[in-house]
Amino acid sequence: MNGLAMYLATQPARHEDTVERHAPLVKRIACHLINRLPASVQLEDLIQAGMIGLLEASRNYDEGQGASFETYAGIRIRGAMLDEIRKNDWAPRSVHRKARMVAEAVREIEHSQGRDARDTEIAAQLEMPLEDYYKILQDNSYHKVLSFEDMGLGDESILETMSDNAPGILDGLQRDDMQRILSEAIASLPERERLVMALYYDEELNLREIGAVMGVSESRVSQIHSQAVIRLQARMGKRIESGN
Repeated sequence: MNGLAMYLATQPARHEDTVERHAPLVKRIACHLINRLPASVQLEDLIQAGMIGLLEASRNYDEGQGASFETYAGIRIRGAMLDEIRKNDWAPRSVHRKARMVAEAVREIEHSQGRDARDTEIAAQLEMPLEDYYKILQDNSYHKVLSFEDMGLGDESILETMSDNAPGILDGLQRDDMQRILSEAIASLPERERLVMALYYDEELNLREIGAVMGVSESRVSQIHSQAVIRLQARMGKRIESGN
């Protein structure tokens, strides 16, 4: 008996019945999410985490809140899957450290120049060849799992990694303010980065499909996506620290 089966065996029958009826919802969400994740993430792991999220939803659902059970459960299921991914973060610390270095370089360049930082400028600021800068972007892209609704949450979220030198910048920050700042930051991205973000998050295309639309390789789309995320980190960090 696996861990999930043992857990279910301890629950009241009504919860077990709810889980069985809505199990296809878990698989549907897992299959949708897996297409947007690195190959190292296993579908079975997402399904198991989602089933536990479904059980928790069945225990905590309140009809008086107005949302249908499927809508409520879908949010809890997806959240449980994202928690599982974050818990088993496969990225070495060096990947996160280098991403913060790039974000700081972007922030300094854009502050001094008053415009979007170019790839060559960022590489020069970091004192490395352009190819090494692209390697950082590629590594970061492999290890980042993001969506608009998850950008402000979690241990490795945009808001948590914006600045190591500004403890407390999240204190008192309301979710509506975060979403407003995020929306404005996305709208200010360079056109190609904004297009990749729209195709990935709004149209829910995977990187290969976006590459076909844009006429570039999947690896180049991965780099553009990673650069867009890092640029958002730099810009949102600056805005939140300044209070604007």
